[in-house]
Amino acid sequence: MISLSYSGRAHAGENLMALLAQRAIGREKPLVMSDALSHNEADEDQLIRCHCLAHGRRKCSDLEDVFPQECEVVINALKQVFDHNEQARDVQMSPPERFAYHQAWSRPLMDGLKRWLDEQRADRLVEPNSSLGKAMAYMQDHWETLTRFLAIEGAPLDNNVVERALKLFIRQRKNSLFFATAYSAYIASVLTSLIATCLHAGVNALEYLVALQEHRTEVFAAPAAWLPWTSQAHLVPPEVTRRQSWAIWARSGSPFHSTMISSRADRGTRASAVWGTRETAPARVASYTASSPARRRATA
Repeated sequence: MISLSYSGRAHAGENLMALLAQRAIGREKPLVMSDALSHNEADEDQLIRCHCLAHGRRKCSDLEDVFPQECEVVINALKQVFDHNEQARDVQMSPPERFAYHQAWSRPLMDGLKRWLDEQRADRLVEPNSSLGKAMAYMQDHWETLTRFLAIEGAPLDNNVVERALKLFIRQRKNSLFFATAYSAYIASVLTSLIATCLHAGVNALEYLVALQEHRTEVFAAPAAWLPWTSQAHLVPPEVTRRQSWAIWARSGSPFHSTMISSRADRGTRASAVWGTRETAPARVASYTASSPARRRATA
């Protein structure tokens, strides 16, 4: 899977329209998951809109301290539905099996919740303009799109996967304050796309980016062979790289290629040894302390 990030001033719906314009004619309509904000709207005839059920639940959970009894009805019903979805994921059900499972166990819960919400509005048990009334109206007005998982195989319940993926791009949005040009923003989008794709492919992003620089000629000659999920086959094994680095150290005449310099005292000691001096760092410290003005006054 490739994760694409794009920097721009357009809203989510405008970006989606540009993406759909590049979609091949004759393909099935894609499932598009989002919240119900107006800027997410696109040409709805070209897609199947799904709305995040977790957003609907959150609108009630945020009011649980103020309206505990009413919110408990919504939260408990949706908790069971999400538990069913997690169980289907844990046993790795196929899309048809997951769909049938939700039909059997989640649909009665959602139908009962819908009846309860309609009764609250019809019997005027909740003030429509209150925060609770608006939270219930959100679920009622978007009920069809919130329950796509009960109508279409493979439809997701929530937008949590995308919300987590957006965290990486939110960092770029903060860093965009320092973009000097539009081209800088483009380069940042390319790097963010590569890093996100590496995360999805289970590839170390830092090692991958370093490998692209070390093998620039091969990358330009065959880009398809250096995608995050194919590049590992072309990389030199780590142990070979270590042997090569040790050989370089040995040829340079340095006696310290096998261990890392771990402290300032080590650096002083080993630098003295390289340059032919036998005085160690602790000895120099003692000599300096003995010759300091404070030390001489104390001795006198």
